[in-house]
Amino acid sequence: MITAPKVIISTAVTGSVHVPSQSDYLPLTPEQIVESAVEAAEAGSAIIHLHARHPADGRPAFEPEVFEQIIPPIMDRCDAVINITTGGSSAMTIEQRLAAALRFSPELASLNMGSMNFVYSGIADKITNWKYDWEKPYVLNTYRHPFINSFEQIEYALRELGEKGGTRFEYECYDIGHLYNLAYFVDRGLVKPPLFIQGVFGILGGIGADHANLTHMIAIADKLFGGEYHFSAFAAGRHQMQFATHSAWLGGHVRVGLEDSLYIGKGELATSNAQQVRKIRSIVEDLGRTIATPDDARAMLGLKGADKVKR
Repeated sequence: MITAPKVIISTAVTGSVHVPSQSDYLPLTPEQIVESAVEAAEAGSAIIHLHARHPADGRPAFEPEVFEQIIPPIMDRCDAVINITTGGSSAMTIEQRLAAALRFSPELASLNMGSMNFVYSGIADKITNWKYDWEKPYVLNTYRHPFINSFEQIEYALRELGEKGGTRFEYECYDIGHLYNLAYFVDRGLVKPPLFIQGVFGILGGIGADHANLTHMIAIADKLFGGEYHFSAFAAGRHQMQFATHSAWLGGHVRVGLEDSLYIGKGELATSNAQQVRKIRSIVEDLGRTIATPDDARAMLGLKGADKVKR
């Protein structure tokens, strides 16, 4: 692993897992997502990881015209690296999931490194008053349908976004096998260092939020990629800050955001993404590490620059 002198904070602003009934603070409209993203950047986040939602009811959106209401305004107001999802949601086709990234050709895009069960149907057990009709069937559907990320789909994203557009990737690894999937594409020459690996813990169907798993994932990544990768980690839900702290302690980077956890403390909803950024920034600085600026992140990850993003 590359132990960088500065820590990159990524913020996942809204995601596609949580539903509006869970928190009034979850950004849903383009205006809310823009404001929340800019606030997170001002608080110290170098990278903004973006999903979109339909403003009328908060459903996950893939349409480029929705992203067009989000990305240019963020870029006009801050210099954070824009990281567009290609994960979307498990209910979307691969063409839908890549539509926004192909429209904008961002500096960075997320890329899930394997098919898996990605289950968050348990949300339904905790909600009695639903705001919208789509929410309950949406979360329950994850219990019966896997999240498909075939090798063909991964290669399609690498070629269409990476080779043709110069986009680099945040490789989301939800299990140890996903590291080996990534190594396969490195061996084929479709992926080139420096790699940016995002270890994801605590999703039902993926690797558990056990701290031994974090150290094990880094050990396997060291074996496969040596000193040619940057590592970041996050855990879903209540383990969010613990895993971010552990990652920073081990020399890695961190990710926070309302996509990953709606809370700032036990039983206390976070009121904004920026609140989570400020908390992890304080922890990282208490560990004696320095926070990376967007330009620091660009240099570390070998990004093409904001001027190469389509507007």
